[in-house]
Amino acid sequence: MKFFSDNTAAVHPRVWQAMHAADAPDSGYDGDALSQKLDEAFSELFGTECVALWAATGTAANCLALAAMVPPHGGIVCHREAHIEVDEGGAPGFYTHGAKLMLAEGEGARIDPAAIRAVIDPIRNDVHQVQPHAISITQATEYGRVYHPHEVAAIGSLARERGLGLHMDGARFANAVAFLGCHPGDVTDRAGVDALTFGFVKNGGMNAEAMVFFDPALADVARYRRKRAGHLQSKGRYLAAQLLAMLEDDLWLANARAANAAAQEIAAACSDRLMQPVEANEIFVVLSPAEQDALRGQGFDFYDWPAPAGAAGAARLVTAWNSDPAHVAALARALSSL
Repeated sequence: MKFFSDNTAAVHPRVWQAMHAADAPDSGYDGDALSQKLDEAFSELFGTECVALWAATGTAANCLALAAMVPPHGGIVCHREAHIEVDEGGAPGFYTHGAKLMLAEGEGARIDPAAIRAVIDPIRNDVHQVQPHAISITQATEYGRVYHPHEVAAIGSLARERGLGLHMDGARFANAVAFLGCHPGDVTDRAGVDALTFGFVKNGGMNAEAMVFFDPALADVARYRRKRAGHLQSKGRYLAAQLLAMLEDDLWLANARAANAAAQEIAAACSDRLMQPVEANEIFVVLSPAEQDALRGQGFDFYDWPAPAGAAGAARLVTAWNSDPAHVAALARALSSL
């Protein structure tokens, strides 16, 4: 009974079907018929014209999007625990050829305009200091917290005021939108986001993520950078097929709702053990080492997590679009009995 990560979830059957249907000769790279449909499909979803490019991994998608808006001598403001800082092996610096990550503070791995100003205001406007060029926020955050539309809009307003790009790492964007119940545009282009990394792999895809650019000029740059980075796959139609299958009939949203509902069932059993409000599909819970061993002895797998002050231990539990209801119920019962 695995609650390690939604990365381990199965590929949705409709994604497999779409890939099989794409298994016929077509133009290479992104010149195929399916890749050519992406702009229209994502524009319809967001209710505004945008450009969508596929990439195979979230790391590549994040870093290629950032590289399109940040020069090698520039800086990117992000949370201290952002994925691009903690879990991407220095890839942002590699893809941008040296841009610096400027680390901000914030509860639940969220940042706000005050936290951003605390980082950028002390920077002198001279060649001896790295100048900020972009802000990157994660939706939902690394602690499963969600930015509401007005919170993204406040950051977007600051970004425009300071002439900065705004990037959203949406590895769990679907889970955030499912929680908010809003239009996806309310937390992206309408709030000032220039580029979104729209995650599909955690939500039922196999190996396809989307870079959605609300500024077409950034997409023009990203195309060249994607090729130079070795990410322009020769059979790109198989990535496009996955994205289109997930968008059709809002499968992306249905999958996220299923994962979120499973997380809420588990969270309800955690009582005062919760370290963060559960707003997406991640649950952070205080568990002593003995309690962790007891749960693992019952067949539950999960990641250990740094414990908050005063606690002996903690864990991260993650649900997915296909979490077995019987396993979810069993974990909830086990947690309640601790």
